[in-house]
Amino acid sequence: GHQHQLHHLQYLKKHSHHVHPQSQTPEIASPATVAAGDRFPQWSLEETKELIAIRGELDQTFMETKRNKLLWEVVSNKMRDKSFLRSPEQCKCKWKNLVTRFKGCETMDAESARQQFPFYDDMDIIFTSRMQRMIWVESEGGGGGASGTTRKRSHSEQFSSDEEEENVNEELVDISNDPKILNPKKNIGKKRKGGISNSNASNSVREVLDEFMRHHMRMENEWIERWEAREKERAEREEEWRGKMEEIEKERVKMERMWRDREDQRRSREEMRAEKRDSLISALLAKLTRDG
Repeated sequence: GHQHQLHHLQYLKKHSHHVHPQSQTPEIASPATVAAGDRFPQWSLEETKELIAIRGELDQTFMETKRNKLLWEVVSNKMRDKSFLRSPEQCKCKWKNLVTRFKGCETMDAESARQQFPFYDDMDIIFTSRMQRMIWVESEGGGGGASGTTRKRSHSEQFSSDEEEENVNEELVDISNDPKILNPKKNIGKKRKGGISNSNASNSVREVLDEFMRHHMRMENEWIERWEAREKERAEREEEWRGKMEEIEKERVKMERMWRDREDQRRSREEMRAEKRDSLISALLAKLTRDG
């Protein structure tokens, strides 16, 4: 995996003047240049969705990699394969903005979040999968001091790969790149014993599980409400259809009755004409007989 990433980086350095002419040295670009590059030109809907899809595929790798600069080179390269010319810095800044907007939707219900943030569902899939991976790792780790540290790191890393991008000295950042994880190792670990750390980790894991269950229940309730609304609408349509079918049946019976009445009248008229014809013929025959 690391050699594959190095290959991507070497390839990008060779062809950077063709791929990203506007940012040949993104490592030394000023913040104004990065911000301007992120805003001009604007990201289209299709381009943003492609970035989210590529970043989602690499999410687990981002969570497990010490330095993510190579990974953003890979993201930029994949975007280029899709005919979107974006530098690694532009991709990283855009992803940071997307994560910030997604965090801002946490207190909203799903429908409002979708209206405020059109990429809510795409981002929600990524972070839900990340949380499920964390829960699976915790369940596999069992209980103990080392697993407690793993659980605390897993909880903090829910947004760590996004928060770490704010660190300027990215090359010097540790595996988690999160001060919440670094400080317990350097400072709090010296002042407090492992028992307190483990209890904090357990509380953090419990909070993660509670939040996941609340999210799951909220999604399930929304699904039930949507299903009930669809069922009610279906019943109303079925009732309306039955009413229309009954009206059509009544109209058919009425038309059939009218047709039969007209048929009876036609037959009566034919019988009357036949009787008149017979009487005229009889009268003519009688007259001819007398004259003869």
